[in-house]
Amino acid sequence: MLNRTNAISFLQQLFHYTIQEASPINKMNAWLPAQKPHGRVIVVGAGKAAAAMAAEWEKIWPQDYPPLSGVVVTRYGHSVPTKQIQVLEASHPLPDSAGQAAAQALLNAVSGLNADDQVYYLVSGGASALITLPVTGVTLADKQNINRQLLSHGVPIEAMNTLRKHLSRIKGGRLAEAAAPAHITTLAISDVVGDDISTIGSGAAVADPTTLTDIESIVNQYQLNLPASVATYLHTAAAETPKKLPNSSAHIIITPHQAFSAAQNWAQNQNIDVLYLGDRISGEAREVAQVMAGIALFQRHQRQTGKPLLILSGGETTVTLNQQQGRGGRNSEFLLALAIALNGADNIYALAADTDGIDGSEDNAGAWLTPDSLLKAQQNNLCAATMLQQHRAYDFFATTEQLLLTTPTRTNVNDFRAILVL
Repeated sequence: MLNRTNAISFLQQLFHYTIQEASPINKMNAWLPAQKPHGRVIVVGAGKAAAAMAAEWEKIWPQDYPPLSGVVVTRYGHSVPTKQIQVLEASHPLPDSAGQAAAQALLNAVSGLNADDQVYYLVSGGASALITLPVTGVTLADKQNINRQLLSHGVPIEAMNTLRKHLSRIKGGRLAEAAAPAHITTLAISDVVGDDISTIGSGAAVADPTTLTDIESIVNQYQLNLPASVATYLHTAAAETPKKLPNSSAHIIITPHQAFSAAQNWAQNQNIDVLYLGDRISGEAREVAQVMAGIALFQRHQRQTGKPLLILSGGETTVTLNQQQGRGGRNSEFLLALAIALNGADNIYALAADTDGIDGSEDNAGAWLTPDSLLKAQQNNLCAATMLQQHRAYDFFATTEQLLLTTPTRTNVNDFRAILVL
């Protein structure tokens, strides 16, 4: 029976079950070609799940089909062993020179192909930072400058990737251009709100619907200070991305909705009511927390079923940094704001985490809270409101010993938020 002593254990089990449902393992068979390919088969990929996807593709690839070759790049520490497909590692969320070299390796792998050849592009969350190949005249330092601004200004991922695509020699359909005349098939794990295939990993192998006009709006809205080289390049015709790619097709093999639907069913099978708010929630993390707290408190006061209630949601929140740039990702910040809004309300427990196992750039996936979280902090001379203002959610939950630490999950279907009302 679910109660105060096992509430957090239940939420942790639910999180790990959601990760399991988002894993590429046993999820890729449906995308194997029905007929034996005639030419070469090249596999390239990028993202936090790229190595796991490549290993699974090798495992299920029919032995009588042409042998696989190629290269994928994943985040440092997210590799798994492969036999035919090379795995490289690079930095995330800020790009580094290893990511630049990896992006060039992907382009090299798809160059010089013919119409009988087939390319598979395995993409997942994190790809945008992992394959950084700036256009001529723009340096890696320029891209790092822009990435820092995007991360600190609360820019949503769709807008981030619009800018990234127009400054890259591989994103925004450029990888597919390089692979022509070979056909390139994208197999994606979605980490974006709405599952827009052109946004996942900045759409390296699909046509790009965004334009330079969109970039102008983004720069103005978020008051970005573009390096001179970037501003100059964006005023040239070469900066526009390809709008038609006849050699490209794409499939999303795992979505956040699929993972959360499975989690919802898992909870309901344990006689728990579920209020599923969807997988498309976005906005400032602390503001989303205020809304979630209101929902939880309302449900606590008006519920009459006698059964526990799980309030489940996904999506991707953002954090706009001020001059106090402390430690903590968007999920930890959401949870700290939630703790403040709940103010120790009895019988409400919560867990918030990033499904890739890394909340922002820290070593935790997220954190959890209990009705006594604020009291624990006060006993350690911490002021929750001050910690939130200083963006120090990591330090807060480290002190209360409520950080959620996992190994790399090798997948990514965005944020996971679960509030349990007993």
